[in-house]
Amino acid sequence: MNAPTNGRVSTRPRVLESLPDELVASLQVRDQWRARTAASEDGLEFLVSDIARWRPGSTVRVAFLDGDAALHADIAEATKQITDACNLTLDFGFAAATGGFRRWHESDTEHAAEIRVSFDLGGFWSLVGTDSNDPTIGSPGGPVGGGPGQRSLNLGGFAVERPDDWEGVVRHEFLHALAFHHAHQNMRGPCETEFRWADDPGYLPTKNARGVFVPDAAGRRPGIYTYLAGAPNHWPKAKVDHNLRVNESPEVIAGPFDNNSVMLYAFESFFYKTNPSSCAPSGNGIDLSEGDKRGLALLYPEAAEEISDVVVRAENALSRLESGLEADTGPVSVYQERVVELLNEMVGARA
Repeated sequence: MNAPTNGRVSTRPRVLESLPDELVASLQVRDQWRARTAASEDGLEFLVSDIARWRPGSTVRVAFLDGDAALHADIAEATKQITDACNLTLDFGFAAATGGFRRWHESDTEHAAEIRVSFDLGGFWSLVGTDSNDPTIGSPGGPVGGGPGQRSLNLGGFAVERPDDWEGVVRHEFLHALAFHHAHQNMRGPCETEFRWADDPGYLPTKNARGVFVPDAAGRRPGIYTYLAGAPNHWPKAKVDHNLRVNESPEVIAGPFDNNSVMLYAFESFFYKTNPSSCAPSGNGIDLSEGDKRGLALLYPEAAEEISDVVVRAENALSRLESGLEADTGPVSVYQERVVELLNEMVGARA
C-alpha cells in the first residue's frame, strides 16, 4: 500500500480503493434511516455506534469465489495477526481431507459465509463489518453487496499476481470487514488540513497521454480533486469527499490518530502540503500497529464485563426498537428487520 514519496505527480497512478457507486448509494440511504431512527428516541444510539461490529466471541465465516488453495491458505495465514489480537474467529472452512477452503458461488441463495472474497473484479475493497451479509446493501442480482451470491471483499488480481505488500492489503481489507474505517478519515487526525485539495494557484489543467492530470508547463500541480478526476480513477468531487475527507459520522468509533496503522494509506507525496507530512504513514503498511491491535480489542473484547456492557446496550436498543414497532401499525421496513436481526445476534454474546 506504499506509494511514491518523491514529491512528483506519478504518471502511472494506482486505482484507489473505492466501493461501486450503486453500493455507496444504497449504504447512504440505509445509514440515513438508521441515523433518523437513532435520533428519534433515547437508547437507540447502538444503531449507529456499534451495530457494524460482529458479535464479540463469535465465528465469522469466510469463503472464496475464485483462486486456488495455495492463495486461500496464504490469505488465511495473513489474517492471523488480526484474530490473535481480538476475541473473534475467522473460519475459512479448511477441509483437511481435500486441502481446500470454503467456496461460495454467485448462484447461492443462502449465505455460505459472512465474508465472501473474490479476486476477479478491479481494485481492493471491502464492505464494512456486518454490511458484509446485509441483503439490503447492493442491487439485487448485482456482483457486489451483502446478498449470498454477491462479493463483499475483493482483492483484484491476486489470483494472477499479488502486489509486493499483499499481506498488508489483505489485513487492511479484512479490518474493513471487521468494522474498521480508514485512518486518514479519522476526525482526530491531521489529514483534513494536510491534504492538498485545491490546484496550485494558476494551474492550467494538463493531461498526459494516459489521461492523467500532471503539472502544467510552469510546474504548477493539480490538487487532489483535479488529479482524481482524471485517469484511472475518474472520481467526481462527491466521491473524493466520501473516500478521503474526514468522517464525522457517529457510527465511526475513532481512537487517536495512528501513523503506524495499516488502515492509513500512503498516497503520492504531492497529495500533502508538507513533506514529510504528519498525515503520511510511518508504519510498513504490512503489519498491524499497536493502535490497530488496541482497536480490535476494543471492538471484540475478551473481558466478560466489557462484553456484558455491549450486550446490555444492545438489549436496551432492541427493547426500545421493538416497543416502537409494536406501537407502529405500518409495514416493517427491511432496514428495521435487519437491525432487529443484528441486535438479537449481539444479545447472544451473553451466552
